[in-house]
Amino acid sequence: MRGVPVSSILLALAVPVLAEGVPSPVIEDPPADSEHPARLEAVHIPSHGLRFNGVVYVAAGSGPHPTAILIKGMPGIEQNLDIAQAIRRAGWNALTMHSRGSWGSPGRYSYQHLIEDAAAAVAFVRDPATIAALSIDPQRVVLIGYSTGGLIAAVTAANTQGVAGLVLISATDDGRRAREAARSPAAWQLFVKDYGDYPDGEVGCTPSSLAMEARQHASSWSFAALAPSLRGLPVLIVNSDDGYAADSDALGDAIAHSGVSTPTRIHIPTDHAYSDHRIALQQAVVDWLQAQSK
Repeated sequence: MRGVPVSSILLALAVPVLAEGVPSPVIEDPPADSEHPARLEAVHIPSHGLRFNGVVYVAAGSGPHPTAILIKGMPGIEQNLDIAQAIRRAGWNALTMHSRGSWGSPGRYSYQHLIEDAAAAVAFVRDPATIAALSIDPQRVVLIGYSTGGLIAAVTAANTQGVAGLVLISATDDGRRAREAARSPAAWQLFVKDYGDYPDGEVGCTPSSLAMEARQHASSWSFAALAPSLRGLPVLIVNSDDGYAADSDALGDAIAHSGVSTPTRIHIPTDHAYSDHRIALQQAVVDWLQAQSK
């Protein structure tokens, strides 16, 4: 059995126990700021000739604020807006978005477009006009990816200069899974079927097209391929009892074995949506973000 770092075990035991150590932004509103109040801003982010929809949860205060970009899973039913709210209470801006072809944004939904749109979101929050309008610190932009959004966040962090950190929540190694599924027709059929479980919210794709896209790009989109480019980047890995923990654990091992940096790892004993541990999940993310601000 592969050894588990002691620090990971301690964190796993500590997270579900909510007591005095819970950071106040998770359970308590900050003081109101009448001059620079917290607010919501609907945004339309340009990407390859179209504009996809987003919302920025702007933190109170004059700023500039560090900013987290939240990238949903596929197709994005769980939006993690409670995490966005907790992040804002902690003094960070939070950008949530519906990539092209999803939930009312124009265009076609695909892995490639998800990756392009994540890069477009980074460029958007670094644009001088956005920085001025939303009080953003462009030097402190962190990507937070959930499920397949974790894969998209990892690809984006690996290929974007100056990202300040990466948070992976039950991230799925879709490239590796596609490559393994392609070894037998029966496994491939099951893999394609998984993409059809949530048909709503995606335009211009099919379960087969998404599965094939993951297979065609497995060599560059797998966690094993991305790990060398994530060395030295502050990384938080959160996983659960959903069957995907081995994916992010392997990525964490690969980054740690580089000897440059060691990801923070937290295991929360719950389902893929963290349905009965949402406070624990918020705590894990907020604690880590606050540590990066010190």
